[in-house]
Amino acid sequence: MQIIKLDATGSTNTHLKELLQQKELEDFTIVTTQNQTLGRGQLNAKWESEPYKNLAISLLKKDLDVPVNKLFLVSMTVSLAIIDCLSNLGVPDLSIKWPNDILSGKSKIGGILIENIISGSQIKRSIIGFGLNVNQTVFKNAPHASSLKLIIGRDFDLDMVFYSLVEKLHEQLNQPMASLEKELFDQYHSKMFKKGVYCNFKLPNEELISGVIVGVTINGMLMVTLEDNKIHEFGLKDIQLLY
Repeated sequence: MQIIKLDATGSTNTHLKELLQQKELEDFTIVTTQNQTLGRGQLNAKWESEPYKNLAISLLKKDLDVPVNKLFLVSMTVSLAIIDCLSNLGVPDLSIKWPNDILSGKSKIGGILIENIISGSQIKRSIIGFGLNVNQTVFKNAPHASSLKLIIGRDFDLDMVFYSLVEKLHEQLNQPMASLEKELFDQYHSKMFKKGVYCNFKLPNEELISGVIVGVTINGMLMVTLEDNKIHEFGLKDIQLLY
């Protein structure tokens, strides 16, 4: 394991990808900073982060050998590892908002961005990025955002949180994901935000629909029972949960 700590960077994922283009990196190489200036989430959404109050982490996981048609196993493993770590830190009411936002109650405290490197029909490598709101207390453009400090009421040592996350991710990502498929699905569904609850959604054309979240498919599609009593599958660009 190699840990590269940066004073500041635009994006830890981008920095790690650029390093990987320059030379071969060892498994579990980590790039981290407390000042990420151009962080992004799913669909290139901007990640709001105040310098030196939060964490941005990207890690390279090699030799995954997860089939491409089961790529969501990687996302589930990462999400559950982070949930486990934060639970040990005393963060209450944790859940995963599909596909991989980390919530405490209804407040978003973390987000995951995974970029896979595929060879043939297998995922060979993943660059796994994670942003965690730790000590920030004001969010100007993120109405659902919160932080560990706002939720628990005290400052956290950023290094302590970082090493706790790294330890848990290292432990979980070295498990044989493909053989743990049922266990991962059961755990992910047990932590899934609004699963089994009647919810409102917005489609890309601004149409509003309602339904009940059933779960996710093996390739990460959201399954929702709509008012026609049929289960429909949606990709990330297809639907937005309103809450």
